[in-house]
Amino acid sequence: MKIAATQLTCVPADVTTNAAAAAALAVRARGQGAELVVFPEFTLTGYELEALADDPGLWLADAEDPRLDGLRSTGTAVAVNVALRTGGPLPAIATLVYDADGAHVTTYAKQHLYQHERGAFAAGAADGRFELGGIRFSLGVCFDNHFPELTGRAAADGCAVHLASSLYGTGDGIAERASVYPGIAKEHGLYVVLANHVGPAGPWTGCGGAAVWAPDGALLAEADDRGPDVVTVEVPA
Repeated sequence: MKIAATQLTCVPADVTTNAAAAAALAVRARGQGAELVVFPEFTLTGYELEALADDPGLWLADAEDPRLDGLRSTGTAVAVNVALRTGGPLPAIATLVYDADGAHVTTYAKQHLYQHERGAFAAGAADGRFELGGIRFSLGVCFDNHFPELTGRAAADGCAVHLASSLYGTGDGIAERASVYPGIAKEHGLYVVLANHVGPAGPWTGCGGAAVWAPDGALLAEADDRGPDVVTVEVPA
């Protein structure tokens, strides 16, 4: 199966524009043969916590929210991260997975909230898993991936590929990105797919570098830091 890692420059708090940009990248990835496309944290809004706190209209109602219709109709499976309504007063930072026909496959809510996310979002309580094309996948969102037990459980549960929707910025984020993800791959024997922001992203500047690592930690494909992009890698079933 060919899997694509993307990087986006989001328009702050503009769900319609960002959804269209994500759909365009999915179409581009499909043209490269990708069957699954992975997007960064807060794909539809950018990392705009103040706007998300002030305007619940930026939260998706559920997995069938029509604002994702364009992305769900690109002919590829997608993993897209959003602010998602829960049964309580706070949204979750959630990755929604859809198959190539646009059917909802699973939802994963970020378990390990980072600093100022605490108190603004509801933490998830369960690991994310799904199977597609004979491959078992696990899900993590940014800070989740700094907790080895999460990916350790994934490997023990038979997962072969870990999908990370993240935001790493310039400066310290570059070094973290370069150590965390190949480390996950090598320690747990997983393919690791990282989707990231590039350019302005809330209080940070995304460093790009969407990438895929092999189970031995070797880098298989990597985007640069010059703008929105997609890289694809063949992963054996």
